Amino acid sequence: MAAQGMHQSQNLSLQQVLAPQLQQSLLILQAPLLELRNLVQQEMETNPVLEELATDPDASNNNTEPASTDQEFKEEFDKLAKLDEEWRDYMAQSSGYNARAAEDDEKRQFFFESIATSETLQQHLMSQLNQQVLDASDRKTAELIIGNIDDNGFLQTTPEEMALNTGIPKENFEDMLTLIQSFYPPGVGARDLRECLLIQLKREGKQNSLEYKIVSDHMQDLGKRRFPEIARRMGITVEQVQKCANNIAQLEPRPGAVFAEAPKNYVVPDVTVEKINGEYQVILNGEQIPHLRISNTYKDIMSQDGNGNEVKDYIRDKIRSGKFLIKSIHQRQQTISNIAHQIVDRQREFFEHGSSQLKPMTMVQIADAVGVHETTVSRAISGKYMSTPQGVYEMKYFFTPGYQTSTGESMSNTSVKEAILDLVRNEDGSAPLSDKEIVEILSNRGIPIARRTVAKYRTELNILPSNMRRKY
Repeated sequence: MAAQGMHQSQNLSLQQVLAPQLQQSLLILQAPLLELRNLVQQEMETNPVLEELATDPDASNNNTEPASTDQEFKEEFDKLAKLDEEWRDYMAQSSGYNARAAEDDEKRQFFFESIATSETLQQHLMSQLNQQVLDASDRKTAELIIGNIDDNGFLQTTPEEMALNTGIPKENFEDMLTLIQSFYPPGVGARDLRECLLIQLKREGKQNSLEYKIVSDHMQDLGKRRFPEIARRMGITVEQVQKCANNIAQLEPRPGAVFAEAPKNYVVPDVTVEKINGEYQVILNGEQIPHLRISNTYKDIMSQDGNGNEVKDYIRDKIRSGKFLIKSIHQRQQTISNIAHQIVDRQREFFEHGSSQLKPMTMVQIADAVGVHETTVSRAISGKYMSTPQGVYEMKYFFTPGYQTSTGESMSNTSVKEAILDLVRNEDGSAPLSDKEIVEILSNRGIPIARRTVAKYRTELNILPSNMRRKY
């Protein structure tokens, strides 16, 4: 029983040791390139035996491996040295990192230093308020209004509510709101879309125009594109309403959008696909990943007899952890490379002609071809990007189910959406295609598709129903 208990205890201990390492390995596989760089740098800060390779990969070859009295540990070092060498060779072949590292670091630094700090809508409104000559009370009232304007430029409350909550007279809020509505961008401070458009038309001197009257008196019908109804009520032609609607469409429905843009995420592709001598080549980007090895200093410490077992155990544990990190990074790069090669082999028509030629492809198919589990493929492509002759795409873009055409060819969902979008772009505006007509056209092209699927894809493409696309 004691032996059995000891065996269970050892298994539990082994699981506790392996679990964090496996979690780390999965995290490394799933991390995008810049995030991976941060993870590696954090590990270097907590593991003193790790060091980054110099620019010259041959610089470390002059160091000789010290003898070790621990045979088991020497075998670990031998395996580690081989892995270290394979890693450097692999990175040198895949990216040409060493020759370009210093130059690229300088370019990246210049790039990030050149990014201007964007101004928020709130800051922009406050800077305009500071140019006004106001007493303390009016300034406080105006600041309260600005604080209640959202990123799209709309006021999220009313003068009545602000007066009730602060005790400041409603008339003061109305006066300051009129002032703020004269600020840039035009339409800011409006309480709804109707008021936003009316403010912009006033700023353009069109308060006596047909556009102003349509927005003022027929906003609901305009939103539903009931042009004949508007024409009947106003005593004008449908063509005039259409022309006014086109002019109104040029106004900004979200005046704060220029300031409220989400921070741009600058992605660094993990993979670049280039056509070289008529063939597509997969080039793995390893420039952002620090190239690691185990420091010779700690190898020397292990070989010295004067150091106690406690010191050696600590160093041995750190070296094993470092070895696992290097192996995990190497495995990550190899897995992404294998998947990228499969994508290029199976989607050649896409690289030649674009998304209209994207073929159906599933993660199960790629997992079987690469020899890994489907979840590994899912993790490996998560947040990763591929630079192609057709542009930069997230790797999961290439994985899509599809249809079997009447000729037996496979066609992806993305290609079907492209076909729908192309039909709508080229339709007769006075007689836009209905979903039923789109189904018939695609069926004649050998693409079997249900009407509800067309409606679903049209919604995903932000295409309005046919009755709302009609132009007069």
